[in-house]
Amino acid sequence: MKQGNHGKVQSAGKPHGGSGHAGDGVERHLHNPIADRLIPLEPLDLSKVKSIDDLVRAMSKTAFTGRQLGEAADVLEAMARDEECFVVMTLSGAMTVAKQGLIVAELIDRGIVNAVVSTGALMAHGLVEATGRAHFRYNPEVSDEELYEQGYNRVYDTLEPEQNLDDVEVVMSAVLEGWDHSETMCSYKLNHAIGAYLAKHSEDRGILKSAHEMGVPVFVPAFTDSEMGLDTALNNRLRESTGRHKIRFDPFEDLEHFAATLLRQKKLGILTIGGGVPRNWSQQFGPFCELRHRRLGENVPLKRYHYGLRICPEPVYWGGLSGSPYSEAISWGKFVPPAEGGKFGEVFVDATVGLPLIVAAVFERLDKNGNKAGKGKTAAAKAKK
Repeated sequence: MKQGNHGKVQSAGKPHGGSGHAGDGVERHLHNPIADRLIPLEPLDLSKVKSIDDLVRAMSKTAFTGRQLGEAADVLEAMARDEECFVVMTLSGAMTVAKQGLIVAELIDRGIVNAVVSTGALMAHGLVEATGRAHFRYNPEVSDEELYEQGYNRVYDTLEPEQNLDDVEVVMSAVLEGWDHSETMCSYKLNHAIGAYLAKHSEDRGILKSAHEMGVPVFVPAFTDSEMGLDTALNNRLRESTGRHKIRFDPFEDLEHFAATLLRQKKLGILTIGGGVPRNWSQQFGPFCELRHRRLGENVPLKRYHYGLRICPEPVYWGGLSGSPYSEAISWGKFVPPAEGGKFGEVFVDATVGLPLIVAAVFERLDKNGNKAGKGKTAAAKAKK
């Protein structure tokens, strides 16, 4: 900088008042943020927080992950209140081992979640909980070699006793032995049968039990990647060794039933925990309909998700689908763009932290209006209409 003839500071090499370039600070016009309709942030005043919903609403007026969490609650509330919206919940990770299963069951019981797409492992570990068994804290002083010898399977900081899985196999065996071999199996049919068994024999709450009672289909696209899949494979080997017909499993029945169910709905929402196969399989619905229309000439509407809420800490730069944003999915024809009414929220946080806060806040909002059952419709009615 140098001093000009009249005592004014000028940029080196440029006379004061020159045109300059964008971003160099020359000729800046300072806007009024209120006139520009910018939204002001507010300090989080804990003295005014009287409930979980108060806290989440206050967080939405702050920054970073706190704001994401608050905005996510607004998206879930919008899905829950929209009577035309059919909500698909996708689940991956160790959510049932981490004791989040009753949150999912409650979302189903209230009619907010109308279909579930999950990993098989998550459903299998949920069966442990639904049959009255427990998971336990991991003691880091015990080695994994010792845990194996003692019959404890480690899931991060939690233990799943092998005996639990043997007990679950008793339930699976009862369901599988009663399966008519002439009936082709797929994951949603099997999960419905397991839910029916739990409704009859178990007093404990669980995802599959609630799903059966509310008519909510539960899909497991990667079925053989689970304890339930292995139990089915073992049952088939037993059937074969005793001269009986094996059970036939057709995953395309899952795809067709999922697509047919969603095609009957006016609006679609997706609530995603983590990512993986459940997320992508659910989102493939849009491209599946488009390809049927474009390649086969079928008269099917090009339907996409209107709402989306994703809770997942994985960043984009790892290159996995779990970290890809909803904006990317718009380019694939899976989501309605915000400019056309799409409403989305994405929270980069551990789901064992984010999910309870978001769901509890939304439940408080619904309960405050005397609408404990969410949209006031059972999932069964929505799925059949």
